[in-house]
Parts: sequence; C-alpha cells; structure tokens
Amino acid sequence: MFRKAAVTTVSNGSYLQGQANGRLPSMDSGQPAQEGKVVLKKKVTLLRGISIIIGTIIGAGIFISPKGILKNTGSVGMSLTVWTACGILSLFGALCYAELGTCIKKSGGHYTYILEAFGPLPAFVRVWVELLIIRPAATAVISLAFGRYILEPFFMQCEIPELAIKLITAVGITLVMVLNSTSVSWSARIQIFLTFCKLVAILIIIVPGVIQLIKGETQHFKNAFAGNDASVMGLPLAFYSGMYAYSGWFYLNFVTEEVENPEKNIPLAICISMIIVTVGYVLTNVAYFTTISAGELLLSKAVAVTFAERLMGNFSLAVPVFVALSCFGSMNGGIFAVSRMFFVASREGHLPEILSMIHVRKHTPLPAVIVLHPLTMIMLFNGDLYSLLNFLSFARWLFIGLVVAGLIYLRYKRPDMPRPFKVPLFIPALFSFTCLFMVALSLYSDPVNTGIGFAITLTGVPAYYLFIVWDKKPKWFRKLLGK
Repeated sequence: MFRKAAVTTVSNGSYLQGQANGRLPSMDSGQPAQEGKVVLKKKVTLLRGISIIIGTIIGAGIFISPKGILKNTGSVGMSLTVWTACGILSLFGALCYAELGTCIKKSGGHYTYILEAFGPLPAFVRVWVELLIIRPAATAVISLAFGRYILEPFFMQCEIPELAIKLITAVGITLVMVLNSTSVSWSARIQIFLTFCKLVAILIIIVPGVIQLIKGETQHFKNAFAGNDASVMGLPLAFYSGMYAYSGWFYLNFVTEEVENPEKNIPLAICISMIIVTVGYVLTNVAYFTTISAGELLLSKAVAVTFAERLMGNFSLAVPVFVALSCFGSMNGGIFAVSRMFFVASREGHLPEILSMIHVRKHTPLPAVIVLHPLTMIMLFNGDLYSLLNFLSFARWLFIGLVVAGLIYLRYKRPDMPRPFKVPLFIPALFSFTCLFMVALSLYSDPVNTGIGFAITLTGVPAYYLFIVWDKKPKWFRKLLGK
C-alpha cells in the first residue's frame, strides 16, 4: 500500500497533521498519542449518532415525491411492500456496517473497509468517484430542494425564479460548510434539532392519516394489489428508488473514531435509527393513501404539500418549511460524515496531504470540509445534476455490495479479529447479493446511463497509477499534490 510517513509538525501555524497513517495506533488502541498531536475528539454520543443517521436518511424524498416506487410497482399494496422490504434490507446492510464499525475502529466508512479487505486500488477508485462526482452532485441536488422549499412560502402565487433558488442554495451550502468547519459540537447539536424537526414533520402527516383510517377512509386500500402488473424492468427501479430513500444508514461509520464507546453506540444507534425510519416511512405512505389516490399521487409534484392542503388548510404553509429544514439536515449530516472519508483517504496517502490536516483550536478537519465547496458550486451552476446521479447511482450500490462482501471475506481472511458485534452470515450474504443483483439488473434495464457511470468510475484506475503508483513524478507535480 502507498502511505505517507507520519507527520506531526505545524503547518502555517494553524494545522497539525491528523491521525497520521492507518497503521499507527488508532484512537481506540490504548496506546498513547504522540505528544503535541492534534486529533479529532470523541464528541459523537449515542443521541448524536442517532441524529446523524436519521437526519441524513430523511431528506426531501418522502415529503416531495415517493411516486418512483408506485410508478414502478403498479399498485398501492406492492408499493407499500417495497417500502417495507427496502427498510428491512437497509437494516440488514446497517447491521453489517455495525459489525465492521466495531471491529475496524477507523473512520472513513466504505473507503476504509474496502482498503482493509481488498487493498488500495478499489479503495482509491471509491474515494475518487465520491470526491469528484457523487458527493458534489448529491449535495447540490439536496441543496436545490432546500432552496426551492425555503422560498416556497414567499412565492405562493407564482413560479420561483431559478436564479433565486440557486442563490439561496449557494448560501445554504456555504452555511453548512462554515458550520462543519467551525465546531463539531455545534454541528452535532444543530443536527439533533433538525432531526427532531424531521420527526415532527413526519408525525404531522402520520397522525392525521391515522385519524382518517379511524374514520374509515380506506377506499384507496381496497384491491390494494390490483392495477398494472409490476414488470421485471420496473421492480429493480422501484428498489433503487426505495434504497435511495433509505440511504444514509452508513454515515455513522464515516466518523467511527469520534464515537464514544463505539462497540456499544454504533450498533445501538444503527438499530434504533433504522427502526424509527422504516416505521415512519411506511406509516407516512399509508397516511398519503388515506387521502390521495394512486393516480393523484403520481400526478402530484409534492405529495406532502397536496396531503396537507386537503386536510390542514392554512397550516399546510408549514410543510415547505419542514421540508427545507429536512433538506438542510441531510446536507449537514452528509458533509459532516463524508469529509471524514476524505480526511482518512488523505491520511492513507490517497488524496493530497493537506486534506488530513486538523485545525489546532477548533479540532475540525477543515480542509477536508471546504474542498467540497468549489466542486459543489460548479455542479450547482453548471452541472446536469440528475443525469450525473443517474450515471453513478449504480456505483454507490456496487461499492456498498463490495464492502459487505468484504465482511464475509474478512471472516475467513482474519478469523481472529475481535468482533464485539457479529451478525449471522446469511445477513451479509443476502444484502451483498441484493446490491449486486440490482446493479446487474440496472445494466440490463438502463445500459446507456449505467455504462456511462461505469466508464466514469473506471477513470479512477489510471488516476490511481498516475497519482499514487508513479514514483518518478516531476517536482512541480509533487508540489501540486502536496507531497
């Protein structure tokens, strides 16, 4: 593997090299830290861990347009079945990550686990695609939803100007970056508050829905499985939509080194969060169907707003505000977690050295946070965001499937590794098979977009040999990389 030597000198008087490289004592190894070393502090408690997971999973999708699943399943009953199945599958994946997080006590999530199981090349390809395309595009998309819905109450009678949406979105992105650069504690506290707002928003939908059920409003559930038959082509797309709505359960593993008592808190936070989210998602969809028919849901641009207008009158104006807060929470949680992946990849020598620097006073990985800002702004104002996400949605599940397959491989490769939390073998086997099966079906059902995404992902291979393996780089090239 290709890693830098540990560095503990001060850089420009503001930063110290982070937790050196992955082979040195980790924060949980019981070995003393080097004198003067600055590390990320353990400030993620159980409650903060739950807020990171729930706050990142619940974004705009459940409030705006859950019609992707309904469209591809063809019936109310089948759509609710897929929502439930995706929740259970996501719980299985989260349990696998809980095992990995308790036996490999390093931050970095996907990147770290692929590095431990399969080596540096696939790990580099994963962080390469995440840094250049996936995270900037995903952040820009959820931020655009934030910008649109924060302005919604001010433009009730007319269309919101696109420039206004992008400008307020840019402000929101910058605010999140500043928050994560300034204080881990404040970022976590705001995440807890925003998670509370998300759960309140879901309850605002679920409670009236339950009241409607008590009143006997069940006409849309009669012959629930009648309708268009789900096709072989449609079901994988429905599962893609569902798994995307649940994605975010893995973000706590990106900050493992900052979690208090990770052997206990990581599994607990994951299990509690996934149960809350799955029950909330299914009940929210049931509530929608007490008031809105399947046909009306497919035509609605924002299902939660349509639902609220029918049942709550003027109070429906609060729904866009809750959706905006929900999006802001997803932005905050995503940036908080993914910046740690870049921090760890830099620490391992796979990204420029500056990204593994920690601010001396604030104890935040400031360079790893702000590196996303210019890339996200470029995507926001110039990129075809939704096409990029379609191209690379398969890459996310390919690598997640690879990570969970790595768990099985590590059981045989390193059987003596301490495993404080261990899942039955059928859980990682089923989950990794499901991920890889979805990827294979996406190649069949949408070969053009998936092929483009595959080609973009493969650019990480020559980049690996150019930036990491090639030893005879010119001096100017090495300075550019910060080496």
